[in-house]
Amino acid sequence: MSLALGLLGLVLLHIALCNYSEDQCSWRGSGLSQESGSVEQISLHCAEGSLEWLYPAGALRLSLFPRLPTGTTGRENPRRVTACIKSSNSFRGAQIYLERDGVLELLLSEADATLQPKVRCFSWLPKEKVALFLQSTLHQDISRRIAAFRYELRGDWNSRFSWPSRNLSMEDAGSCRPCNNTEILMAVCTSDFVIRGNIRTVSNEMESQESIISVSATRIHRQKFALFQPVGKYGKSTGSIRTLLRCGVKPGPGSFLFTGWLHFGEAWLSCAPRYKDFRHIYEGARQAHENPCEVSLD
Repeated sequence: MSLALGLLGLVLLHIALCNYSEDQCSWRGSGLSQESGSVEQISLHCAEGSLEWLYPAGALRLSLFPRLPTGTTGRENPRRVTACIKSSNSFRGAQIYLERDGVLELLLSEADATLQPKVRCFSWLPKEKVALFLQSTLHQDISRRIAAFRYELRGDWNSRFSWPSRNLSMEDAGSCRPCNNTEILMAVCTSDFVIRGNIRTVSNEMESQESIISVSATRIHRQKFALFQPVGKYGKSTGSIRTLLRCGVKPGPGSFLFTGWLHFGEAWLSCAPRYKDFRHIYEGARQAHENPCEVSLD
């Protein structure tokens, strides 16, 4: 009897320990350890991470406090903070609400997440109080229910370079307009990737309302991860960049300078001037001592 009680104690201890994050970036827990009708408070303090809620029961309230880098102008606080969550392939057992100043707004329903992985984004001002509220849904069998998602956060010092708005509560009126000279120079200095190359093909995904630009790179100025890799022993580096379908990107001749951001491991387009136009803009800014960073030109 004592052995059985000891094993039961170890199981309960394991469940309880699962409800704590080891790195303050991710959380993994079980609804089996929660009291009926309770709301468990969680705080994460990273710019990206994940949450995995096994056997959802009761509710979770997740507060995000990202440690964001300072802006390019040296200001400590961004104009706003943008967060995006991406549901797992097997998201089940809960719905996610955005809590803004005490008011709940449905962000992701269980039915929507069941169809295919979904990305939802929202923004808030530094002084606003926001949180994610996960409410478990009623099911007779919870044995195969796991509500899991990844999250990313970014401070927006310049609204032109915010993440693409394919989702809820993000401003995207200017996301398809061409970048001006100042925005081009800033994009080259601050983007996750800066690639000189040519457009091979453009394919459109109607369901996600996205266009995928296949690019053959002639020079990789910078990339945060290996987005563009060589094909074959002596082949050029190739990769794909996404943008909104409504931007109407089409294949065309000429060399471009592609800049943009990583978003859940995918490259998203920011500014893409023709390379000859960028050279002209950069040379003019250098002569006027107004270029924000040095770029090696061919």
